[in-house]
Amino acid sequence: MDNALKLPFFVKASLLLVGMFAFIYMMYVAQSIVVPLIFSIVMATLLQPVVNFLVRYKINRIIAIVIALLLSILVIFGFGAFFVSQAGRFGDSWPLLVEKFTAMLHQSVTWASGYFDISQGKINAWILKTKNELINTSGGAIGQTIITLGSGLVLLLLIPVYIFMILFYQPLLLEFFHRIFGSANRTRVSEIITKIKTVIQRYLVGLVIEFVIVSVMNSIGLLILGIEYAILLGIIGGLLNIIPYIGGLIAVALPMMIAVATKSSPWFAVYVLAIYYFIQLVDNNYIVPKIVASKVKINALVSIVAVLAFGALWGVAGMFLSIPLVAIVKVICDHIDPLKPWGFLLGDTMPEPAIFKLRLKTKLIKSNHNNEKPSGKTS
Repeated sequence: MDNALKLPFFVKASLLLVGMFAFIYMMYVAQSIVVPLIFSIVMATLLQPVVNFLVRYKINRIIAIVIALLLSILVIFGFGAFFVSQAGRFGDSWPLLVEKFTAMLHQSVTWASGYFDISQGKINAWILKTKNELINTSGGAIGQTIITLGSGLVLLLLIPVYIFMILFYQPLLLEFFHRIFGSANRTRVSEIITKIKTVIQRYLVGLVIEFVIVSVMNSIGLLILGIEYAILLGIIGGLLNIIPYIGGLIAVALPMMIAVATKSSPWFAVYVLAIYYFIQLVDNNYIVPKIVASKVKINALVSIVAVLAFGALWGVAGMFLSIPLVAIVKVICDHIDPLKPWGFLLGDTMPEPAIFKLRLKTKLIKSNHNNEKPSGKTS
C-alpha cells in the first residue's frame, strides 16, 4: 500500500502545476463572486473590534453589527462626497485644460517637424489616424464599460449584506474551521485565525494612516507650488500610493501634467516631481517601516510580483487585495511545519551570509581552543 502511494517527483510537480492552473482559472472565472466576498471578509475583520466593543456594553449583537455598518457607510459616503465635490471643480475646468493641451500639442508638432525634418502634414495625419483608431476601439468598449459599472454597483450593494452575514455567523464559521481540521489541531487553528485577524486589522489601519499622511503631504506640497486642484490631486496620489511600488509612479504623472498645462514654466513639473520624490522617501523610509511594514513582513520582491499577478488576475481590486492575501498565506505557512520554508521565502528576514557564518564558527573554535590551554597547564 505504501509503495503504491509513492509517486515520482515529476508526477508530483505535474499534479501541482495542473492543480495551481485549475485553481487560478477558477479564481479568474469566479472573480465577480470571489473579489466582493474577499473584500467583505476583510471589512468584516476590520469592523469586528467595533462590534465586540458595542456588545460589551450590552447592545444586541445584530444592532451592534448594524451600527458598525452604518458608521462605516457614513464615513465612506462622507469621503466620497468630498472627493466628488473636488472632482466637480476639476470637471468645470476640463475644457480649458483640453485647450491648453491642444496648444502644447501643436507646439510640439511644430518643433518635431523642424527638428526631425518631417512635414507637419504627416505628423497631423498620424495623430488624426491614431485618434480615429482610439475612438473606434473605445466606442465598442463603452457598452462593456457600462455593463461592468452596472454589475459593479450591484456588487457594491451586496458587500454590506456579505459583511453583515459574516459578522453575524462568525461563531458558526469559526466552529466550522475547528471541526474541519479536527479537535487535535483546535489550538493551532485558533492561533492561526487570531494571527490572521490581527494581521488584517493592523495592516488596514496602517494603510488608512499612510493614506491620510501621504494625501496631506501631497496636498500641502502642491498648494505651496500653486498647482490647481491640489487637494484632489493629493487625495488621488494618496489612494494610488496604497498600491505598493507601482501606485507612487502613477500618482506623480497626473499632477505633472496639470502643472505643465496650467503653469507658464515647465519647471513646475520638475518641482512636482521633486516634491513627490521627497514624499516617497519619507513614505518608504519612515511611514511604511514604522506604520505599515511593521504589521506585515513581506519582502519587496514578493510584493511587486503579487501586485502584478493579482492585478492581471482581478484588475485594480486585485492590486489592493494582493498584500493582505499574501500576508494571510505567510501566516498560514509560518504555523504549518511543512510550509515554513515558503513562509520564510515570503518574509523579509535576511539570512546571514555563509562566509560570515564560517568566520564566526572559526573564531569560536579558536577561542575555545585558547581557553582550553590554561586549564591543561594548571592541571
